Formats: sequence, C-alpha cells, structure tokens
Amino acid sequence: MINLLPLMLERVGLLLIVVFLLSRMRSFRQIIQHEHRLKEKLTLIAIFGIFGIISNYTGIEINHGITLTQVWQTDVDYDSALANTRVLGVVLGGLLGGPLVGLGSGLIAGLHRLTLGGFTSVACSISTILAGIVAGLLGVRLRRKGKNTPWRAAAIGIVMECVQMGIILLIARPFEAALELVYVISVPMIAINGFGTLLFMLIAQSIVQEEERTRARQTHNVLHIADQTLPFFRQGLNANSCKEVAAIILRWTHADAIAITDRNQVLAHIGTGSDHHIPMQSLSTQLTRNVLEQGRLLKATSREQIQCNHEGCPLQAAIVIPLKVRRQTVGTLKLYFSNPQQMDKAEQELAEGLSKLFSTQLELAEAELQRKLLKDAEIKALQAQVHPHFLFNAINTISALCRTDPDQARKLLQQLGVFFRSNLQGAREMLIPLRKELEHVEAYLMLEKARFPGKYSIRLDIEPSLEQVPIPPFTLQPLVENAVRHAFGPSSRNRVGQVTIRGRKDKERMLLITEDNGCGIPADLLGSLGGQIVKSKKGTGTALYNIQKRFEEIYGGEASLRIESDKHAGTKVMITVPISSHYRGEQDAESVYRG
Repeated sequence: MINLLPLMLERVGLLLIVVFLLSRMRSFRQIIQHEHRLKEKLTLIAIFGIFGIISNYTGIEINHGITLTQVWQTDVDYDSALANTRVLGVVLGGLLGGPLVGLGSGLIAGLHRLTLGGFTSVACSISTILAGIVAGLLGVRLRRKGKNTPWRAAAIGIVMECVQMGIILLIARPFEAALELVYVISVPMIAINGFGTLLFMLIAQSIVQEEERTRARQTHNVLHIADQTLPFFRQGLNANSCKEVAAIILRWTHADAIAITDRNQVLAHIGTGSDHHIPMQSLSTQLTRNVLEQGRLLKATSREQIQCNHEGCPLQAAIVIPLKVRRQTVGTLKLYFSNPQQMDKAEQELAEGLSKLFSTQLELAEAELQRKLLKDAEIKALQAQVHPHFLFNAINTISALCRTDPDQARKLLQQLGVFFRSNLQGAREMLIPLRKELEHVEAYLMLEKARFPGKYSIRLDIEPSLEQVPIPPFTLQPLVENAVRHAFGPSSRNRVGQVTIRGRKDKERMLLITEDNGCGIPADLLGSLGGQIVKSKKGTGTALYNIQKRFEEIYGGEASLRIESDKHAGTKVMITVPISSHYRGEQDAESVYRG
C-alpha cells in the first residue's frame, strides 16, 4: 500500500504537467473562466476525456496485491486491476463544465477503461461515469452558491474515489480479490486523487485570478488615460490636443508610436517613425483610409499591410481604431509596433477601450460646444432686452440737450458709448471684472436719469477689494433695468426711485445685493422668478432666468440668486458668487470640435 503512493504521485505529476502547459494557452484560459456554450463544453469533454485515457494508459497494474510496474498499460489480465488517476480528470471535468461535461468525459474514460480488461473493468467504468455526473451536479450547485472552492473540490474527489471503492466491492468478482484490491489501492488512490483535484483547482483558480488582475490593470490604465486626456479631447480633434493625447497614450501602452488623425490628415504622431509620419500632412497609410471607410478596427501584422509609402519605415504592425461621433467616423487612433509580437490581445483590448472612451469624450466636446453656443445665444437674448425705444429715446434726449446743455449732451454721448461697448464686451467674454459691470450700470442709469430728471438715484456701496472679482456680464445691469422699468410705477410717482447696490466679502464668496424701494413683486410670481420664464403684464422674468442659468453653467452649485420682495416695500436681489477661480472654465469655441 505504502509503495503505491510514490507511483501514484508520479502519475498525478504527469497530469499536472499537462494541465500547466494547457494553462499557458489563452484559449484554455478563456474556457476555464467563462460561461460555457456547447462548443466550449465539447472542448472540455475532449480535454478531460483524454485525461482519463492517459490515466488508464499510465495506470499501475495490481495482481493479487502485487504491484507490476509497466510504463504503458494497453492490456490488463483478467485477474488483475489498475490503480490510476482516471476519476481525477472526470471529476474535474464535471466540476468545471457541469453534468454534460462530467457525463461526456466519464463515458470516454469509462469505456476506454472497459476495453483494457481486468476483473474490475465493469465496476471501474460504471464508477467513472457516475463520478462525472455527480461531480457535474455538485459543481453547478456550488457555483450557484459561490462555494466552488479548491478544498470543496478536493473533498468531492475524495468522496468519488470512495464511491469507486464501494462499487468495486459490490460488482467485481471474485469478492475476495476485490476486497484484497481495495485494501491495497484505496488509501493511495483516495489520497492522491484528492490531492490532485486540489492542485488542479488551485491552478484553475489562479488562472481566473490572473485574468481578473489583468482586466483590472487594463481597466485602471484605460481610466487613467481617459482621465488625463479628457481636458485635451474636450478641445476636439486638433493638432495641439491630439499631440498631448498621443504623448499620454504612448507613456501608458507598449506601443512604439501613437498617431491620431481626422478624416483628412495626420493630427499627431508621437514615437517611432516621426521623421516621415509628420502631423498636418495628408494620410499616408491605406490602412487608415480603410478604417475611415469601414468604421471598424483593423490590424496589420506586417509593414506591407500598413502600406506606408516611406521606404525603410520601422513600423511593422499596427492597430487602427475608429473614433466616432454620433455613429459617424471622424478620425482614427493608431497604435504602431516595431515588433508584431508586441501587438497581443491585451493591447488590442486596451485600444478598443480607449477608442470607445475617446469617442465619448469627443461627443461630450461637441455637446459642450453646443452648450457654449446656447450660452452665447442667452447673452444675445439679454442684449435683445434693451428696448429699441431706449436707443431712440437716448438719441432724442441727447439731441435736445445739444442746444440747451452741450456739455451734458457730450457726457451722455460718452455714456451711451460706454453702455453699448459693455454690451459688445458681454457678448465676447464669459466673465468680466465687477468694476466693468458697475460702469455698465452707471451708464444705463445716467441715460435714464437724463430723460427723467430727479426720478431715479443710485447708491453704490462696494468694498474696493471686490472691484476686480470676475462675474458674468449682464448680472447687475438687467436687475437695475428691471427696477427702473417695473418697480417705479404710478404708485411711486411722488417719490424718488432709489436703487442701491452693495457688495461685500463673505469668506471666499462675494455677496452682491441690488435693492430698490419700488412697488414690489406680486407673491404669486415671486416663487417662479429665476427658475422659469413667466407670463406677466410687466415682463417675463427672462433676465432673472438667464442670470440663474448662466450661474449654473459657469459656477455649478457654487453661486446662488435669491429674491425677496414685499408689496409697496421694494425688492431685494441677493447674488452670491465665489471669489476664487473655482468656476468651470470654458474652452474657446474655435478650439472645440465642430463635427
């Protein structure tokens, strides 16, 4: 019995060598870790069925308790039996592939054992088939519960080997020979097959864990690259942004060169071959044109397939992936390699992941452009609120003053120039100093006060340190205009309209308060102002709505607009904006991808 242990261990070692070699094959690794379709199940049946056949051929012949060492067992005497690792392969097949794989591999190994002969051939065949089916059912159950561990697999292997000993005692005849055989082989076979099952499942577990680590590493690399490239791809496909992106990808991949193109020219090429793959030149490889036309990933494994026109180009392989915006191919990402062996499956999967992320980033860039254009339209909507009559009335007022008070007329002309210059500046810039916005307000009020002398007055109470704090244009001027046009109605005819603008620092924020002593806002409209455009005889609330929307776009949740108003007691609008530059910087529309 003890002498049989090292011989059995040799047989298990042979199978484990085969398993280790299989584990280096990517196809086998994929079969081990993924759900199995019929094709994969048939492959597993063949693999573990062959394991059983090898175990039969390498078995150790036992004759009346005597061990006969023979290298290859092709025929077993009737009064002899085999000690082998056949059940090991069948149990493993069932645990990994389920009942179908267990049954299939059990049939192959069991029927083959039947052909070798011996007084235990029938019992061994039946026990092998049964072990495959039972292991398959237990494997499914354990996987569903997440308990398919190597130690449980080893326990199943031990139990199946014990079952085989029992079947030998039940079926094999003569009984005395069967009992003597079980006494000799039971402990070695049970121990070795359980040990072999444990080792194999540990190998299978390491395969799965290694693949998971590889995928996690690839995912980390893709997300890291995407995080670093996002600020550049937000600018769209242009030479500057693509150069930075290509340099980042080159650092985080095994490629020898990275190139990015649009539909017409090479926008960036970093790495090997930069001497002739020159940015801003027309596309030089047919492979790139094919990807642009077909809209799918293409690979080249030789210099001829790349079809670079430059003689002596060192690039020997390439992965070219389309970059898409709204399902339209707008460019390509190319990973070049000097050695085709470097272009493995991992690099291809990494490239595909980057392609999808970059395509998404380009779509976001286009969406950002549309958002910026929308904000520009909102600015223009604010400008359009300048009532046409305001210009005509200002000109008429200045014209009348030219005869009666030329100096005042000259000052008003200057203020009219300041007013419309501020309008133009607001259309071009997303942020201006508070000082500039106050000049806009003062110009507007001076022109209005010239038309209605003594009716309005303005008081500014701004901390000097806040004058350079950037704010969106048309933030205060529309509020003052609202007060002039709507707050001072007929009920306030006998009193001077007072508009006060106060500004103070509150930690890292600036608080601006625009307050008037007018007629107030009806309670039924107060809750809607700023959140939506409303219908009213006195106005629509467009100015407040646009200010609020621009705050959301520029500052996110860091700025606020709040309105307080009481009937016949005036209105107070409180604006809070961050003093620091932690607002969302806007990209120049010219640099954003235009689709």
